[in-house]
Amino acid sequence: MNKVYKHRPKARDELLGRVSADGRVYESRLSPDKYVGRVELESGKIFESRFGPDKHIGRVDIGTGKVYLKRLGPDEYLGRVEKDGKLYFHRSLARDEYLGKVTDMVSVTHGGGAFLLLLIPEIDKETQQAEQEEAKNEEQANAGLRNKKPAKGGAEQAG
Repeated sequence: MNKVYKHRPKARDELLGRVSADGRVYESRLSPDKYVGRVELESGKIFESRFGPDKHIGRVDIGTGKVYLKRLGPDEYLGRVEKDGKLYFHRSLARDEYLGKVTDMVSVTHGGGAFLLLLIPEIDKETQQAEQEEAKNEEQANAGLRNKKPAKGGAEQAG
């Protein structure tokens, strides 16, 4: 069993879930772990669990470890899985960002499943929270400006 950790700078890495030997991906919880999807070990196709048929969301190239998100046109390159289990998010015109790791990884397909099914949703959730917090702070700042009354300038002249 491969455990999946999200990198936390200057803190202990956060356990997100696990990938079983057969390619099934589970999100860690206090209660029983939640099945979120699977990766086909032979082809590298990644499927998200849904009510009804699973949804094909991407793939991992078994030879290179590159992870792609399925799109209507060409698939979008998101990042890569190293053979040592380290996961990197692609940044154009910058160094790729280290996201986390998969312990005791046997195949890059396990890492690709963890990348798309555990790390990307976690990053999306954090991004949405940051945007909501920023909007809330901006709204509070604007409300503070509207509530301020202009100061009266100069002394009144008697006449």
